[in-house]
Amino acid sequence: MMKKSFFYFVVVFALGVMATFAWQRYQSENPHADLPALKTTVANISGSPSTIALPNFAEIVERVGPAVVHISVESKLSARQRQSPFGNIDPDDPFYEFFKRFMPNHPPRDRIVRGMGSGFIVSADGYVYTNAHVVEGADKVTVKLTDQREFQAEVVGIDKPTDVALLKIDAADLPNVVIGDPAQVPVGEWVLAIGAPFGFENSVTAGIVSAKSRSLPDESYVPFIQTDVAINPGNSGGPLLNLKGEVIGVNSQIYSRSGGYQGLSFAIPIDVVNRVTEQLQKTGKVSRGYLGVGIQSLNQALAKSFGLDHVNGALVTSVEKGGAADKAGVQVSDIIIEFNGQKVRDAGALPPLVGAVTPGEEIEVVVWRDGDEKTLTITVGELSGDETPVAAKPGKEQSLDDWGLAVRNLSDDELAEQGVEQAVVITDVDGPAANAGLQAGDLVLAVNGREVGNVTELEKLLNDRKNTAALLIQRGQARLFVALTRGK
Repeated sequence: MMKKSFFYFVVVFALGVMATFAWQRYQSENPHADLPALKTTVANISGSPSTIALPNFAEIVERVGPAVVHISVESKLSARQRQSPFGNIDPDDPFYEFFKRFMPNHPPRDRIVRGMGSGFIVSADGYVYTNAHVVEGADKVTVKLTDQREFQAEVVGIDKPTDVALLKIDAADLPNVVIGDPAQVPVGEWVLAIGAPFGFENSVTAGIVSAKSRSLPDESYVPFIQTDVAINPGNSGGPLLNLKGEVIGVNSQIYSRSGGYQGLSFAIPIDVVNRVTEQLQKTGKVSRGYLGVGIQSLNQALAKSFGLDHVNGALVTSVEKGGAADKAGVQVSDIIIEFNGQKVRDAGALPPLVGAVTPGEEIEVVVWRDGDEKTLTITVGELSGDETPVAAKPGKEQSLDDWGLAVRNLSDDELAEQGVEQAVVITDVDGPAANAGLQAGDLVLAVNGREVGNVTELEKLLNDRKNTAALLIQRGQARLFVALTRGK
């Protein structure tokens, strides 16, 4: 019996070895035989397996690649613009003669500064999209196609608030992209970027959409598409493509502490770009809607203090006198929850909605005021480029122990200096006020929408609240609401 078992073992082993060698030989002759072409098996939500096709990036690149261009720029930095390494030394300075010995005797010369970026052709007659920061201030802009042809480009116009630029090259029958709809691309879907990172032309990277309508500091008019597509210096101005090969955005920025890609990149939605370039082509400038309000986002404590059961909306912290919002009856402490038929998620979502409206257009705004919704009709104004919410720097002591505050009235001179008509200044904070983030020097302007003229009024307004009050304060160059909870 033992001999028979051993014999079977040897036979099975030998067959296994033969099968292995045969498989290895087959793989060497057919290296991709074990790979299903662009397909994989995954489990769907119900748990049963299903087969889906992976993106065919090669087909997209072959079709769209010829419309992506490399942009190089040259700017002349004059001798006057180049500062001496010793700064501007006054001839009357006692150290002037000492530093003069180390200064070069020959006059400084002009210097050429060069830069680069990406772009893409949107029409067969030579219109090109790119970023404003790629071509701003350039004396010479050169557009290079994938077939190695080069053209001197005219800068039709730039728009710094959205970082969009429109170029024109003198050519015809050019390859051009197809424009897609960013709204139809969900978070988690594959996207593709083509550009010239670090000057490596026509480089392709891929990833997914990480988030949409992302607000960035100092970028009020762009609801960015956030992706994890590898974007590096030189990619700026290149296209972001969906799985159909349609352009859904213009790659613009990265979030980085090193200067290189770290997993976060941001693209300007193509519908925003189209609105801007249409105006640049027609008039050479961009007109934007303007409300004339200062705003901030809500948190749970602030929402509760205003009787709101959610944290969506933009809380109005200031209203410009005579502005569009003021004329329509918008008030400080109103919460804008809907603008022109669109829900307002937070303060960062409102500026792009306002900026997209044509100045002079009449729209409806829904605000939350005194525990109820109110609809206002606003004739939108026009942003001139230098308008900002009016604010001023912050300016005898009385303790409001339940709230952790020490405050005092302001003199007429102090009020004039601070640029406010009435307010109370915080001189010290403790307990609840300190926990809420209030600081000495903050000006208290209102409590839950009711203006504060002096310490007595502030105390009464606070005591009228049960536990939580929303204080409108002015700090530095900003106004904001702070939720303050009564101490126990």
